[in-house]
Amino acid sequence: MSVFGRLELTRACMESLRATTEPFRLAVVDNGSTDDTRQFFERFPYPYPLRWARNDTNQPVIQALNRAWKLAETEFICILHNDTEMVEPTWLARLLAPLADPTVGITGLYGIKRLRRDGRFVGRTIVHSLAEGPTVRPEGEEVAVIDSVVMCLPRRLMEEVGGFDEGYGFYHGLDRDLSFAVRERGRRCLTVRAAFVHRGGATRTREFRARPDHERGDLDLRRAVLQRFVAKYRHRLPCDVRPVRQRIGEWIDAKLLRRRPP
Repeated sequence: MSVFGRLELTRACMESLRATTEPFRLAVVDNGSTDDTRQFFERFPYPYPLRWARNDTNQPVIQALNRAWKLAETEFICILHNDTEMVEPTWLARLLAPLADPTVGITGLYGIKRLRRDGRFVGRTIVHSLAEGPTVRPEGEEVAVIDSVVMCLPRRLMEEVGGFDEGYGFYHGLDRDLSFAVRERGRRCLTVRAAFVHRGGATRTREFRARPDHERGDLDLRRAVLQRFVAKYRHRLPCDVRPVRQRIGEWIDAKLLRRRPP
């Protein structure tokens, strides 16, 4: 986990982890927080083991997450945003279970099944476990990309792919890239069913949010990320992991919907 301010969100996340049934160790990088985050981790009031480090200045999130997962000493790595809250106590066990299958490389709670040739997600193929209305099937579903809000994979595989690609810069692109790096090694990406809440936006860096033109800047960053991603994985794009029958059925449904009179 990488944290940057917003201590109220970090506290809520920590509280939600209390009920987790699977034993775990928490590894955190405080990415230059200026609130009471440092004091919170120095006096950490929770029962699970903690390793934490601090960046004196606010660094790109991808760099901070790479530093964080390397603090872990466990067989599996779970990347978790501090603006999430776990509703289902067995969330971690459910993420770990599919990894017993050697064909599975990474699991998560939010994923996308189809990417266009230009690397963009096709929104209607998103499946997730968000508490307000999960869409992923109870048995889980294969996806092309696991969203970085929650990602779980073997440490050995994370080391093999070299961690997150810091060439993407600020934040965008780390989940696309890691998921496709896993797929390059013949492993699948699976989204599992375990309800969670995502507050959103707490991982962004100060220098980005402080820009008066941050919305336009964000768009420029996203474009640059897509260009880098496509350059690396052009041979795998477009990508669609849906079964052929499902693709045809959804295409027909969409066509009929367009023809339906208002």
